[in-house]
Amino acid sequence: MSNALSIIRDDIYSTRESFVSVLTNRSMSFEKEAGFAIQIITANDYACTVAMSNRQSVINAVNNVAAIGISLNPAKRQAYLVPRDGRICLDISYMGLLDLAIESGGVKWGQAELVHEKDTFQLCGIDKPPVHQRDPFAKDRGPIVGAYVVVKTATGDYLTTCMSIGEVFEIRDRSTAWKAYVNKNKKCPWVTDEGEMIKKTVIKRAYKMWPKGDGGGGLERAIQYLNEENGEGLADLAAPTTTVYPSGGAPKDGYMAKLSIEAQEYLRELAANVHDAFRSPDSGITVAFDLIEAENLDADQKIALWTLLDSDVRRELKKEGEARRNAAKAA
Repeated sequence: MSNALSIIRDDIYSTRESFVSVLTNRSMSFEKEAGFAIQIITANDYACTVAMSNRQSVINAVNNVAAIGISLNPAKRQAYLVPRDGRICLDISYMGLLDLAIESGGVKWGQAELVHEKDTFQLCGIDKPPVHQRDPFAKDRGPIVGAYVVVKTATGDYLTTCMSIGEVFEIRDRSTAWKAYVNKNKKCPWVTDEGEMIKKTVIKRAYKMWPKGDGGGGLERAIQYLNEENGEGLADLAAPTTTVYPSGGAPKDGYMAKLSIEAQEYLRELAANVHDAFRSPDSGITVAFDLIEAENLDADQKIALWTLLDSDVRRELKKEGEARRNAAKAA
């Protein structure tokens, strides 16, 4: 463990230069965020194991902290580093999303809540907060029937967005994380943290109608990251022009945005299958390469897929391609 701790610490501190170069919130300190990252990862044996097996993902996650401008400070409960799908991922809470909205200056206050069947919920007009009456000590408030987020703008108005549980589950059912759970029984946040995911979903829908302040686009970057990199939703729920560091460590350059929503979903599923094949002891790079070749992707699709793959996978795919071309020439 001591050797792993040293390696993880070195990997995190190696991001100092890139962290500072993409930092969007100048009140954040690299030293503090590096300390939080080390603390979070090394406190969990499984997280340590994943970090050691996919060291690039640790670097990517720390860079995303800077690019989005969200703190790993456990006291704030804004964001976490979690082991997921063989990599260390940055996960952002619904409280983190609301904090980013407040930091932008367009919103003074916000709160997201679940509504249960036995609650009393009533909208009170366009510019007034809703009435939500419930017994916080009740053992059974009934099933969740929906969720809402209400924010107070800088001008004192209230904006409320509601979603029924059916609308939320329509988004959930189209997400890559949920599909992986249904098809492969892979644990996903929609299963482990359903309430959190429901609140995040309604915030993602609502934020487009909130006034934008002068404090930067941290919320847009966070939502794009959660939808595209963490598989929580679809790209049409995210801001398409923001820059977030993908799993390969290089900024997205718009190739995904050129494709249809269906094509984007298809490529994300393909990327997940390629990663699974590459990391499986029963297959490896040969099978991963064949998966891509069998799809007959066009040029834009190939480049978009490339941005979704981890750097070690891309490196080995290049080697495999060169080996096959050399073998074909020699034949």
